[in-house]
Order: sequence, then structure tokens, then C-alpha cells
Amino acid sequence: MTETTRLAGPVAERIAQTDWAALAAELDEHGNALTGPLITPGECREVTALYDQPDRFRTTVDMARHRFGSGQYRYFTHDLPDLVQGLREAFYPRLLPIARNWAAKLGKPAPWPDTLTEWLQMCHDAGQDKSAQILLRYGPGDWNALHRDVFGDMLFPLQVVIGLDAPGTDFTGGEFLMTEQRPRAQSRGSATTLPQGQGLVFTTRDRPVATKRGWSNGPMRHGVSTIRSGRRHTLGLVFHDAA
Repeated sequence: MTETTRLAGPVAERIAQTDWAALAAELDEHGNALTGPLITPGECREVTALYDQPDRFRTTVDMARHRFGSGQYRYFTHDLPDLVQGLREAFYPRLLPIARNWAAKLGKPAPWPDTLTEWLQMCHDAGQDKSAQILLRYGPGDWNALHRDVFGDMLFPLQVVIGLDAPGTDFTGGEFLMTEQRPRAQSRGSATTLPQGQGLVFTTRDRPVATKRGWSNGPMRHGVSTIRSGRRHTLGLVFHDAA
């Protein structure tokens, strides 16, 4: 039995112990919310070390080449490490009520079934059959441009990024950035320092915003500020597959 297999259970327990009512309220208000500790420093190092095992990944993206910023990330194959798979499976049922609530407020369809397996099969049936789980690596001077993720028509509205290095020790800079496009007002931004082993749940593209006329769609973008020193790794958990 590998170490990741043994650790998947405790990780699921940590996710279950999260104050999900408070996290949902934070998401409603800001479009992003920090979890408590999810994985240990040792687990973080284990995931980080996977970056140098190219057989684990289906493709590597050079961000500068595509004008996404600067840095590099890799998409895992569908043969996910047990720890990554365990995180994804444990998060989905906790995020599902939030996704359905947002869809109801905006009067949009909520196509997501009760299980991740069923939802991924729906993605595959629609032609979205590529793994979208990401391991990212940034070095000094690297950054990620503000963007909204587009993987295809089958979209889950929330995703999670987990910090794998210690800010202030392993790297400086590299805050997670979000901007909110507000109706008839200037955009508003936020910056979050992502602690090692903790996750940030955030909107994939937008969130419902209360207005005098009811609920409206609030587009949001996310990115990463410039790394000033060191190296920053993060794990991106996406709850749909890519076209």
C-alpha cells in the first residue's frame, strides 16, 4: 500500500470536518473562501515531487508561450494519484449544494448529479474526456494572468486550489488574485496568501450577486501575482473534464 492510499481517508475526514455553512457564506459574499488545513507538509512535498515524473501527466503548458503569464503547469492523466483522487471525490458532494443553490438563484440549469462519477460520465458523453487536474509550478518572476476557466460546455461552477509550499519560507509574492466585475461600478479585487496544505475554494467563472431587481450574474477572474523569490507549487482540483 502506498503512502497516498493510506492518507486518502484522513484527508476526506478533514474535508468533512470543515465548517461548510461558514465556507458557503464566504463564497456567497466574496466568490472565494479558505479551508482549514487539508494535507500535511509531508503530503505537500509528496504531491510536489510528482511534477518531476512526466509520465504522470498528459501534457505540459508553457504559460509564456500562450500569453497566459509566465510559469508552467501540467495536466495529470486520468490515472490520478490516490491523494488527488481522494481530495476530488471528498470535495464534490460538499460543493454540490452550493453549486445548485447558485444555479437556482440565477435561474440556470443545475445538471450536476449526486455523484462525481455520474457527472464525469456526462462530461465524457458530451466530448469532454480529458483530465483537467493541474499541478502548477512558478519560479521567480512568474505570474498568472487574470482569466476565467473555459474547458467546454459541461461546467462545474467551483474549483479548489491547494498550496503546496510555505509562503514567506519557500517563496515570496505569488498571492492568489481575484477580480469581481460589479454591475454599474468599478471592478473590485482581492488577494489571498495561500497557506501550505490549505485550499481555496473559488468560482470557476462567476457567482450570483444580489441587486435591487433580484439576483444577477457577477463575472469573476482569477490569477496569481508575481513570484518575487523561491518556487511556488499548487494543486488545482477541477470538477469537470476538459474538451
